[in-house]
Amino acid sequence: MASDRPPRDNDSASRDRKRKFDGRDERRNTRGRGGGRGGRGSKQLQHGSHPFKKKGVGRNEHLRGRNEAQQVKNKIKEGNGDEASALPSAFPREEIEAESRRPKRKVAVMLGYSGTGYKGMQIDNKQKTIEGDLFNAFVAAGAISKANADDPKKSSLVRCARTDKGVHAAGNVISLKLIIEDDDIVDKINSHLSSQIRIWGLQRTTGSFSCYQACDSRWYEYLIPTHSFLPPHPSSFLGKKLEEFAALKDDMEGYRKRQAEVANFWPEAEEKHIKPLIETLDDSIRSLVEEALYTTEATNSGEPDAAIAAADELEAKIKKDVPGEPTADEVKQTVDKIQAREPGLIMDDTTDGSVVLPGSVVDKAALETAVRNLKKAYMDAKKAYRISPERQARVQAALDNYLGTRKYHNYTVQKKFSDKSAQRFIKSFKVAEKPIIINDTEWLSLKVHGQSFMMHQIRKMVGMAALIVRCGTNPDIMRESFGNNIVRIPKAPGLGLLLERPVFESYNEKQAAQNDRDPIDFNKYEKEIADFKEREIYQRIFREESQGNQFNTFFTHLDNYKDPTFLYLTSGGIEATKKKLDSKAMQAKWEDSEDENASGGEG
Repeated sequence: MASDRPPRDNDSASRDRKRKFDGRDERRNTRGRGGGRGGRGSKQLQHGSHPFKKKGVGRNEHLRGRNEAQQVKNKIKEGNGDEASALPSAFPREEIEAESRRPKRKVAVMLGYSGTGYKGMQIDNKQKTIEGDLFNAFVAAGAISKANADDPKKSSLVRCARTDKGVHAAGNVISLKLIIEDDDIVDKINSHLSSQIRIWGLQRTTGSFSCYQACDSRWYEYLIPTHSFLPPHPSSFLGKKLEEFAALKDDMEGYRKRQAEVANFWPEAEEKHIKPLIETLDDSIRSLVEEALYTTEATNSGEPDAAIAAADELEAKIKKDVPGEPTADEVKQTVDKIQAREPGLIMDDTTDGSVVLPGSVVDKAALETAVRNLKKAYMDAKKAYRISPERQARVQAALDNYLGTRKYHNYTVQKKFSDKSAQRFIKSFKVAEKPIIINDTEWLSLKVHGQSFMMHQIRKMVGMAALIVRCGTNPDIMRESFGNNIVRIPKAPGLGLLLERPVFESYNEKQAAQNDRDPIDFNKYEKEIADFKEREIYQRIFREESQGNQFNTFFTHLDNYKDPTFLYLTSGGIEATKKKLDSKAMQAKWEDSEDENASGGEG
């Protein structure tokens, strides 16, 4: 029976095929039956995408989009309980039907955000995330229809770079389909966002564009106080072990040479800042405080993961007390330590100091004040430190070890040396020439440029470089960490990390130009981004560090961890970490402390 429909021309058929594939995962063009290059049912691939895209980094990275899509679905399914959802609820059917249909366009959304208070970038039905707030704003501004408001995957949302909890971005990109007919759509979206998140612009792209696949490389910046490169205190567990192993391995001359420019820091700090305070203390508490300060009790554990876990949890536990002073928890822990060492000691918190107390009784308030003042003196001495050109050159030399292609299985989670996806290429890793001084603290800016990064990779790279420099470690250990060895590396605080911007040179030069699309270019918003970075990112980082002393707490904790875990930093090398491997607990599989998916994530 003949059809009364007119025959379709090739253009119409092509449009129908495009509509058919629009709702599917964009990576379907590279996998599955008929999905090969030029095979039946294949569609044209964007520049930089092909069936073996990123094959050098393994199949897990190749399946990243599919895995993340399933994670989002699972999280949305879990959101059916009584707990309020972080994403919009489905609109009533009558509201959806009453809404006029408006065309959707594939766009790249250029944005910046401060990650403080957010559980990372990736959308989550139950937790506050950057993408969750963005999606809500898109719906509220009418950029996503009510029919699509209940599921981000209906808009084909893809992120260029996922950032961890608390990590910031001056520039990041997500690609998805939005309704962008309104001239003021960017202002409308921003009006529904907090000041911590800003949309810089929306750029029309080709229909097959995926910001993750099209991204050539990424720039990150890490801000770190220069006192992080000071050596561990000589009384700390690690400070003692550095000396002990240098002597044992006949490396004392080399160790002294690597610490030459900071050799006098602690003796001078003690003489100038600590002794004058101790001499003012009452005889009844002077010896107690001295012992607590100089005979540091290290954290002890039989579990190999405990050091990493405890260091990772510091960010969440640090309380915001008086800026520039030790936290109440720090003071309490020291006082508790004194009490544990002197079980017969009685702490009197009622005395006003006018009556002489018996020998076994101590004025608790006076003791707490003494501890607080001395800890503040230590912190002030560290903050007064200004890095020398020689020390800064050591930092740069450590970072230079990352250049080129390396195996970063020790710099992420749940990766083995044999895993091809652990191989990454770093283009540059530079220390800014001039440090900056904020709130009496000197900071260094470290900028890294790489094709892509695994979860926690940058924070672990910074953590390793900082530990190598501050401990006067032979740099050869960094090269060993890229080999078939297990080296447990703590990740530096997330507070200092920010995504500078992703790079789309290949897409801009080819696909965008060929299809009459403007390039994805953050330079158009340079002034707005600079103002935002200063106000919402830099000042927030400096303020939070001033209030919580996160970097000082992080490194002090590692210095006082009584376990072989970090003894690879000594002249004993990796062998020094194996002393307790005959313990069953020490043979347990090492994993990072956070319950996160190792296949995703940036930084």
